[in-house]
Amino acid sequence: MAFYDLEKKERAALAADIGRQMREAFLQHDMVLLVLYFSDNDTYIRKTAYTATGRIYAAVPDQQDTITSLLQRLAGHPYDKVRQTAVNAAGEIGKTEFERMRSLFDQGLFDPAHVVRNAVIGSIKKMGAVNPGPVLAWAREYLHHPDKEIRREICHGIELRGRTHPGDILPLLQALQWDETARVRNTLVHVIGQIAYKKGCLEQVASALLEWDNNQVVQKALAEIVSVHHRYRNFAALRPEEARAYLAVRFDGIAQLPEDPE
Repeated sequence: MAFYDLEKKERAALAADIGRQMREAFLQHDMVLLVLYFSDNDTYIRKTAYTATGRIYAAVPDQQDTITSLLQRLAGHPYDKVRQTAVNAAGEIGKTEFERMRSLFDQGLFDPAHVVRNAVIGSIKKMGAVNPGPVLAWAREYLHHPDKEIRREICHGIELRGRTHPGDILPLLQALQWDETARVRNTLVHVIGQIAYKKGCLEQVASALLEWDNNQVVQKALAEIVSVHHRYRNFAALRPEEARAYLAVRFDGIAQLPEDPE
């Protein structure tokens, strides 16, 4: 029976049991049990395992070196679900101790499995939201990596921090404005749209875009901002027409805004 086929109380009991077993597995170096939960076909069982790992790490400071070492071994496992879960577990720990987990993200970025690379992106998002300093410093190192997919994944990964603190990521996004790959630039434009619709964010994004030199990217970013305000009009800080009017004034004579979407 799948995790979410259970009643709420049964799910809570199962999660608690998994947590207890995971703790013992880490303390006893039981790789068999760790792999069992890290490779489970049920996404929610794996999520329970990696969130439990973060709590266990915080609860047993004298075993943190051991847990780190075991996660590094799991991150090298031949089964991609195990590597994926190891990266997600590292993301839980990296919310407070990024440097201890850094090597797992360096490795995961280049993993041949898409699910593992996606786990890195997801971890960047959740860590960057609460521990932005070291996470964004790390991300900056990859902005000009020769692999276009690495650049795109980093751009995507820093998005969540930008939704609440756009000023933190706008300098990193600016560094990608001349990226030679359309796929990277398209992700950049998407992220600009996603960080511009919350309260107080449009003003910061617009001020930053006025400093950019790539007018073509700026034009596409403005069009995406207008589109996002229309698509998210039920919960955007400004009505679509207000956002467009604001941009029209700020970019008067600089860029041509699209008409409001129907």
